[in-house]
Amino acid sequence: MAHKWIASRAVMFGALVAASVLNASVSRAADQALIDAAKKEGSLTWYTTLIVDQFVRPAAAVFEKKYGVKVNYVRADHNDVTLRILNEGKAGRMQADIFDGFSQVVTLDREGMVLRWSPDAAKRFPKHLSDPEGRWIAANLYVLTPGFNTDLIPKGSEPKTFEDLLDPKWKGKMAWSSNVSASGSSGFIGTVLTHMSEEKGMAYLRKLATQNMTGVRVSARQLLDQVIAGEYAIGLQIFNYHPGISAAKGAHVDWIKLEPALAALGVMSITKPAPHENAAKLFLDFLTSPEGQQLFRDADYMPVDPDVPPRDPSLRPDGEKFKAVYMTPFEIDSQVPKWAKVYEALFK
Repeated sequence: MAHKWIASRAVMFGALVAASVLNASVSRAADQALIDAAKKEGSLTWYTTLIVDQFVRPAAAVFEKKYGVKVNYVRADHNDVTLRILNEGKAGRMQADIFDGFSQVVTLDREGMVLRWSPDAAKRFPKHLSDPEGRWIAANLYVLTPGFNTDLIPKGSEPKTFEDLLDPKWKGKMAWSSNVSASGSSGFIGTVLTHMSEEKGMAYLRKLATQNMTGVRVSARQLLDQVIAGEYAIGLQIFNYHPGISAAKGAHVDWIKLEPALAALGVMSITKPAPHENAAKLFLDFLTSPEGQQLFRDADYMPVDPDVPPRDPSLRPDGEKFKAVYMTPFEIDSQVPKWAKVYEALFK
């Protein structure tokens, strides 16, 4: 896979309260015909992997107040979202109108269950943030880097490069999720192979294997919690915005700007057939508008809109001070099985 160094502007904005997204200066009127059609349908159903209290409920409330269209949501993990939609589609009783995640869209598209449609944001976002066929558009960004316990590793003494991770002093002190996903060992392996080339990357990974890496079958968030608890000094492949959230609550944890990081797109898609297609289109248009992107930012998720920086702009790769490899859902889906085989061969 070719390297993808993508630069985006990181413009400093003051923190905004959630209510500010209703200000007319950032609002953009959707097409009136779409609004009218959505209001006629009256509601939509959203299958989401996002955290309900952190983002889903507040975002739904703002949308409902703005357009008078009810948002029903179902929270599930990535595999469950995929399975539910597959079962509904095959039974001819589709309930979901819209869904989010990493690469579920690939499986569902193969089954003909994804609508081709692009919101207005696709015209102004950088090209790598939307599918030219309209199958998905990025709504938020997940940047995967190591995290470390600052009691066990004082700030300033943490490893800062891939080569640093090979230092014998870190032997037996590092862990990663063994889940087959971009946010697990597979994703870290993929970043190495993409960045270093196949030959050099495999040579590096063989050296890393001598560090006695611990594979833990947990999510990236759960892995970070174990790092915070002191079970491991370093957790590879965690979401880099999570340490900030935990540190604000008193946890002794930080993240490492290991370059290049893996930038995985959190994407949204509309089902086919969607029972409330117009309401789903309006909702997707809303969440990818400046107004919706500010909701992501205010909920401590990382927006993708170049003009809406995260609360901490240093978290988002800019292509200069912080580099990343960006991967689309279809790239991740095609490469993860290969990376998982490397994990099985070298680290099991």
